[in-house]
Amino acid sequence: MDLIKAIIIAIIEGLTEYLPISSTAHMGFAASLMGLEETEFLKMFQVSIQFGAILSVVVAYWKKFFDFSNLQFYYKLAFAVIPALVLGFFLDDAIESVLGNQIAISAVLVLGGVVLLFADNWFKKPIIHDEKEITIKKAVTIGFWQCLAMMPGTSRSAASIIGGMSQGLSRKAAAEFSFFLAVPTMLAVTVYSVFVKTWGKETPNPMKGYEMILESQDHILIFIIGNIVAFVVAWIAIKSFIALLNKYGFRPWGWYRIFVGIALLVYFYWFK
Repeated sequence: MDLIKAIIIAIIEGLTEYLPISSTAHMGFAASLMGLEETEFLKMFQVSIQFGAILSVVVAYWKKFFDFSNLQFYYKLAFAVIPALVLGFFLDDAIESVLGNQIAISAVLVLGGVVLLFADNWFKKPIIHDEKEITIKKAVTIGFWQCLAMMPGTSRSAASIIGGMSQGLSRKAAAEFSFFLAVPTMLAVTVYSVFVKTWGKETPNPMKGYEMILESQDHILIFIIGNIVAFVVAWIAIKSFIALLNKYGFRPWGWYRIFVGIALLVYFYWFK
């Protein structure tokens, strides 16, 4: 993988991680369309650039993340991430088996798009407009909704935002809590994927595994630039998404998913 292709994947990660259109699906499609071989470095790169996306949320909402007087905020995130940690651990092999099935992921994109077309009509009377009004029980419920995104192509953002709206949150409050919840969730996924799965299983010596994957200065440069690009693009996407969601709702994203999903179904079924 050269630097240009790495930057393209990082841009896609930054744009799609917090939008309801599935970053995993888009990165996988992009890698396939660019003819990239599924090497250990590529798999690690796609996971590790989530660090840049994570950092963008922390920077964008730094007052919230570093307000140590509001301990309830940390408790909510800690409890909300538990369902994903538990189910993710037990369903890891099943999830891995679907990641390479582009037709299945394309179909999920279409189905998820249909859901988004109607999501705005389901929750019209929000009663919660601020994170401080979210109870731990509601946070855990949103955490279970987030687990729907374990099916590649679903979108963690869409699942958790709709989950938040089902608990009475406004679009803005649900989107922001989805961003907040992404930090511990994606951090756990990144650490597990890179340190446990990639390094730990490839070699009993994690540092040796690190050297095997980042075997050249070019790979190190790609890794650093990829995270920087993902950070910048994700920060812009976060700032723009809430305004767009408040103004237009989910329908544009639903039509986007349907259009892209159908196009990819045609491509992978007949031409790939």
